[in-house]
Amino acid sequence: MPLWKIAWRSIQHRSLASGLTAFSMGLGVALVVAVIVIYGVLNQTFMRSAQGYDIVVGPPKGSPLEIVLGAVFYSSYLSDTIPYDYFQQIETGPYAPEVQTAVPIALAGQVAGWQIVATTPKFFTELRYLDKYTYTFREGENMKAGGDFDAVIGYTAAQKAKLKVGDVFKASLSKHTPLENGKPSDEFTVAGILDPTGTPNDQAVFINLEGFFAMNNHTEKTAVDKVLTKRADQRISAVLVLTKDKDVAPTITKNARGQDEVHIGSELTTQDLNPLTMSLGDRLVADLDVQVAKPTYEITRLFDMIVGRIQTVLIIFALMVIIVAAIGMMVSIYNSMNERRQEIAIMRALGAKRSTVMLIILLESILLSLGGGVIGMTIGHGLIAGVGPIIASAVMVVVNPWHFQAAELVLIPGLIVLASLVGYLPAVVAYRTDVAQSLNP
Repeated sequence: MPLWKIAWRSIQHRSLASGLTAFSMGLGVALVVAVIVIYGVLNQTFMRSAQGYDIVVGPPKGSPLEIVLGAVFYSSYLSDTIPYDYFQQIETGPYAPEVQTAVPIALAGQVAGWQIVATTPKFFTELRYLDKYTYTFREGENMKAGGDFDAVIGYTAAQKAKLKVGDVFKASLSKHTPLENGKPSDEFTVAGILDPTGTPNDQAVFINLEGFFAMNNHTEKTAVDKVLTKRADQRISAVLVLTKDKDVAPTITKNARGQDEVHIGSELTTQDLNPLTMSLGDRLVADLDVQVAKPTYEITRLFDMIVGRIQTVLIIFALMVIIVAAIGMMVSIYNSMNERRQEIAIMRALGAKRSTVMLIILLESILLSLGGGVIGMTIGHGLIAGVGPIIASAVMVVVNPWHFQAAELVLIPGLIVLASLVGYLPAVVAYRTDVAQSLNP
């Protein structure tokens, strides 16, 4: 009979004690798995979601991280607003040579619990999500030019709010909206529903910025024309900017007359040399009353400085639970050795070597540990399934409970090593068992 089967029979013989030992180890493994998977999914999702824009231009109050969380992830409102004129300067003004795409957004309340984001049709035609994918529509189409009261709904928001193409809903303003004299609500018509993107945009309701500005006056279309003449009075939450050549420093060359020529990417600019020695973000901060945040940098800093440290502490606690369970397993096997002396002596009398008996005890410890590992992984992913909706509602990130991380593979050899260490003492006791004394009644 294979040695592992003998070890398994021994575990079955003490099924209750063995089961409790494996379960206690499984709880520690479950905590490790839950922490690793949730951290990995959040890190990957936040980093990928932050890759659609090079910089975000926001209000001077608050912090760059607050701007990223509000303007990119819609998980919080911004402390202040910026003039719409700043967007126009970025898009077509003195900063335009360095800008590939600029899109304004305004955080404007909620519909059925989902964030309203006022923006322009360019959001879905010129920006990319996850840094490379084009927005596509499950139903309907993008906001139309002149469709001032059109809306585009993220896939998840449309499902939860039960909205479909052609439906009309009221966009209720919140106290954080950048309108000073707005009406309590106005009606928008769903023009399209996005395909799933795996980003916070799935859980957002996008309305046309023109209609949003019109809410400052009246719901009729004619009111939009009045608002367009007063752009200086309008304010937005932030500007999402995709720069040319990833915001690289300018290149200076000499022309045929020996004069300096300044190039941004492949384009020649006639602007003064000194300002262009600064990055676009630095120039915006120096010239305008704004803050500039780089989404990928802010998210990396968030995870390294805060979330990463919390993960480390949680894993340390989880490992302590595993170690305590392993010690309990060692004590359980060790205490059973007194009952098994006669069993071991019979095996020895039938020709089993000391090393064989020792190996059986080690295999028993390893099987218990691996059983605890399987139980722990099952409980861990089940725990993720339970807290996943809470995480989704809090930070607008969907956590797949059956998403496995490569770090989980380290648990298996780790459990084998740990089981070998804790099983060594009982195995030594079995190795030293005196056959004659144990067989003597």
